[in-house]
Amino acid sequence: MDLYSVNGLPLHVLLVHLVVVLVPVTALAVLLAAVFPGVRRRLGIVLPALGLAVIVLVPLTSQAGAWLQARVAPTPLIGVHAGLGGALWPWTLSLGLLGVLVWLWHTVQDRRRRARPGTGPRVVSVLLVLLALGLGGVATWQTVLVGESGSRAIWQGSFSETPR
Repeated sequence: MDLYSVNGLPLHVLLVHLVVVLVPVTALAVLLAAVFPGVRRRLGIVLPALGLAVIVLVPLTSQAGAWLQARVAPTPLIGVHAGLGGALWPWTLSLGLLGVLVWLWHTVQDRRRRARPGTGPRVVSVLLVLLALGLGGVATWQTVLVGESGSRAIWQGSFSETPR
């Protein structure tokens, strides 16, 4: 049994769908949690769990992609896709860590506010919102670029616009 295939399908093609959904969802969750206390309370432990899932899932998907790349004919489009995929990791790592940080920061601050109402540095909260906008936006955009290049590598020239 190979670690990078499931029932004869390359694991990469299955994991890619999780990444395409999970990165933007995590970006949105981090941003909403950084801005809105009600959303943050509702998300609870889900926020850092999303962050950690992205941290684990993206390199696993890349490793499965490298396994698959070694088993398909090399093409320039696959090379572009692999290069863009490698560039995704630092952004998703940062986004995942930010999700954990937002959760930790606000958990600590909420406890402090209960003990002493009206306290808590707003500068850090604003900085977390700005980081969520920036990192979430870049991670999502990079995910779109990687996905689009992967689709081109597989489908470009493989079908007709008109039925046969």
